[in-house]
Amino acid sequence: MIKKRKFILAFILTLFCQVTMLYARQGTGSDSLNIKEKSLVRIAATTASGDQTKLKVALNKGLDDGLTINQIKEGIIHLYAYAGFPRSIRGLQTLMAVIEERKAKGINDQTGADASPIRNDQTKYERGKAILEKLTGMPEKDQKTGYAAFAPTIEVFLKEHLFADIFERDVLSFKERELVTVSVLSAIGGVEPMLQSHLKICLNVGLTPTQLHQFVAIIGSTIGKKESVATNKILNEVLHDKK
Repeated sequence: MIKKRKFILAFILTLFCQVTMLYARQGTGSDSLNIKEKSLVRIAATTASGDQTKLKVALNKGLDDGLTINQIKEGIIHLYAYAGFPRSIRGLQTLMAVIEERKAKGINDQTGADASPIRNDQTKYERGKAILEKLTGMPEKDQKTGYAAFAPTIEVFLKEHLFADIFERDVLSFKERELVTVSVLSAIGGVEPMLQSHLKICLNVGLTPTQLHQFVAIIGSTIGKKESVATNKILNEVLHDKK
């Protein structure tokens, strides 16, 4: 009986991987992640996981796919808000090494645009609040609940730093930043409520269910089956609730 259950579980997991790989192999139509977005997912996920060998491969692929140095740098900077400074700084160090290795081979990668100066007279809290409302498509309530009521300081940090200082920078779009975010959350695991919230934001900023299934497939092939199964479960719940 135990052997039969193991066989059934193995069959289900194999079938899941085949389906997700099918999503990953889909073309580059309007309902598909483009080549640069796929590379951002791989870079963010491997940076968060701390696997520098896989990260070097992902960085080289991203540069070959046309991501600029500043776009990759911005993605790695962005993810420190979710995976911490150590992972982010280690990722930047690996990026520096990859750039130097490519230069030694005669490859000169495009630096790309820097972030534009922020010209807004509102306080950072108000700017961050407005950006969060754009991301979620919902007005922010003045009456705080949950962790925001329990620890008001972190709610201020989120508004002023994460959603103003970081999300407001224009090197990456909201869509690209959310792809980086869900890639990190999927890779580190154990943060299901946050992953669920950001998958909802992904839909709100223009990512489609097909594109998000492709994202899950990339997590599976880049990080692992366990992480992709867990992420797919949450994605299906989000999509079911949207019906």
